[in-house]
Amino acid sequence: MNWWAQTGILYKKLGLLTSKLVGTLLLTCRNLHRLLNLTYILFFIVPPSPINLRLYLLMSMAGEAGMFTVQQTVGSVLCCKCGILMPPNAANMCVKCLRSEVDITEGLQKHVIIIHCPECDCYLQPPRTWLKAQLESKELLTFCVKRLKNLNKVRLIHAEFIWTEPHSKRIKVKLRVQKEVMNGAVLEQAYMVEYVVQDQMCESCSRVQANPDQWVAAVQLRQHVSHRRTFFYLEQLILKHDAAVRAIRIKQMDRGIDFFFANRSHAVKFVEFIQKVVPIKSRNDKQLVSQDTKSNNYNYKYTFSVEICPICREDLVCLPPKLASSLGNLGPLVICTKISNSIALLDPLTLRHCFLDAEQYWRASFTSLLSSKQLVEYIVLDVDPISSEVNVGGSKYVMADVQVARVSDFGKNDTMFMVRTHLGHLLNAGDYALGYDLHAANTNDMEIDKYKGLVMPEVILVKKSYEERRQKKRGKPRAWKLKALPIEVDASDTRGRVDEEKMNKEYEQFLRDLEEHPELRFNISLYRNKEYQPSEMASVTDGEDVPSVPLEELLDDLKLSDEDHDDGGMQE
Repeated sequence: MNWWAQTGILYKKLGLLTSKLVGTLLLTCRNLHRLLNLTYILFFIVPPSPINLRLYLLMSMAGEAGMFTVQQTVGSVLCCKCGILMPPNAANMCVKCLRSEVDITEGLQKHVIIIHCPECDCYLQPPRTWLKAQLESKELLTFCVKRLKNLNKVRLIHAEFIWTEPHSKRIKVKLRVQKEVMNGAVLEQAYMVEYVVQDQMCESCSRVQANPDQWVAAVQLRQHVSHRRTFFYLEQLILKHDAAVRAIRIKQMDRGIDFFFANRSHAVKFVEFIQKVVPIKSRNDKQLVSQDTKSNNYNYKYTFSVEICPICREDLVCLPPKLASSLGNLGPLVICTKISNSIALLDPLTLRHCFLDAEQYWRASFTSLLSSKQLVEYIVLDVDPISSEVNVGGSKYVMADVQVARVSDFGKNDTMFMVRTHLGHLLNAGDYALGYDLHAANTNDMEIDKYKGLVMPEVILVKKSYEERRQKKRGKPRAWKLKALPIEVDASDTRGRVDEEKMNKEYEQFLRDLEEHPELRFNISLYRNKEYQPSEMASVTDGEDVPSVPLEELLDDLKLSDEDHDDGGMQE
């Protein structure tokens, strides 16, 4: 038999073996469609070749399709010490035996002493830095972790507080760390660190306790007006933003407030905050207290004099001719509608408006023609709108011709005034309004004399009055309240009961302004009054359409005490 005949016989045997293998695959394969495609490719598309090449192609395609993938299993070994089954590791020991042999927390601090100032609630970061942090805050947790020594020998995975009694003077932190031990095995372990809090006043607080007058910087805030409504509003802004939290003393003065600080940088930061909320001009000075010529050290007392612009909301202003010309011949009689870091002015006869920043104002430095204390109450007899609703500076106005009469003239004369106002969207016949009586006012303003041929309107209405409807609610508590700064009042600087009654009236007017103007409430925090108890009869008998603060705008006055911790505190 020649070589060609032997090759043919071998080829037939291998072909029979291939057919048997294909049959086995057909019986065991889950995806018959895929296997038929592979067989078709193998016998009809691939050109004739030796049978071992066809088998190799068939097995490789089947492997890629995941038909013969064997699931990997992880074996178990016996611990070399206790003999229990466990997953294999580099040390060949279970976790319990590994922890009994190695303690990765050895050499790490378990007890630390930290210094706390009870006056300003700060913690000492050695050598002389004081960090302000609340209990169980992120800042305090970071401070506690940084106080630990040799923590760089392990890898910190997690840190959290363990609740303790607030009066226990103990802070507990649970740490979870990792470290590489025998033969490269990584061990993770948790341990607790106890911090002992020792009270010690910082330098500034000890200086204040020794002598409260030992301040370093003082901010003298002044406004030359006849009321304190601006300071009531400014007080709420300071409380919301914690601008005076570093003040060691706050004292009420005539036409202003004095803030005392233990550091010059705190006073500078406070002045910068005031500059962002009201238009001011400021100057500063310093006085030498003591000096050490040998060490070249000098101690100064710094004083910052801050003056707030005397223009207030609802004031009537006569613009200087040069300023009115630069503003496109605005006014010249305009109403101040809003005070922020700029002054918003509105012409009530044309609805034109403008904004003056602090630099523009102090360059012209004008005063108000009439203030809100000189407002006169009018009754609206007729309203004739002459324009549609217009959005001016974020507020809505409607021009209207209104016929009004002074409330004080009822029963005395028949004097009536026909005026144009921007309050056409608020006023209706029978309503009351507050405005400036230029017909009977005695003004002494030099800016008016500069305008030749100026025709003054007889009445300029400023806002709608709700005094008639508020009479029914007089004496009843409000559903909300405000917080106050700890201001010291020197009895020798006041005139007794007269000044107290005046301040109470101004504060009541400030609260009414908050109820009537939602834009004033936007930047301050109002809290729920727990003493307020609404009744069904009150909702029926009270005056309708009286502005009030919605309940959804009120915040809960949160106060933490030991009883709160006992009732619902977090426990270990």
